Amino acid sequence: MRGLTEPILPDILEPDLRIVFCGSAAGAASARASAYYAGPGNKFWTILHKAGLTPRLLGPANFKELPDFGIGLTDLAKHASGSDASLPAEADDPAGLHDRILRCQPALLAFNGKRSAQVFLKNHAGVRTVDYGLQRWTIGKTTIFVLPSTSGAANGFWDEGPWHDLAHHAKTV
Repeated sequence: MRGLTEPILPDILEPDLRIVFCGSAAGAASARASAYYAGPGNKFWTILHKAGLTPRLLGPANFKELPDFGIGLTDLAKHASGSDASLPAEADDPAGLHDRILRCQPALLAFNGKRSAQVFLKNHAGVRTVDYGLQRWTIGKTTIFVLPSTSGAANGFWDEGPWHDLAHHAKTV
């Protein structure tokens, strides 16, 4: 874990984005590469394109280009990296995520995996269990969506259906 003064990966946030994706924290490969979703088994970049959220296939090196497509990136734990199971609870910053989303007000906040969504929604709305898909809670005008994790470690839970649902929903906002 790096020191608590600088984030592992920079936020890719600006006003009026269509979607901001939020993971738990940078994975080990992403921390080493200084790029989001850089693990060799991660499906993030492939599903963005396959679901129609980007017009071409991008990769980890392209993460700073995502605002050109109305997409932003952040993590619940900005100062820790590794697998969900290795993250210390004190690394999570649901209040910080809430503040970042309120400042940039994207149309959608999409959690890439249930863990980050559960931690955030427990803090934000007292929610104990979370299902995939559109949620009834908001952050200001930002709608919340929960997706199956694209991490290679979560292959047993992979279902691209909610990702296509998100893409369809994003066209209506």
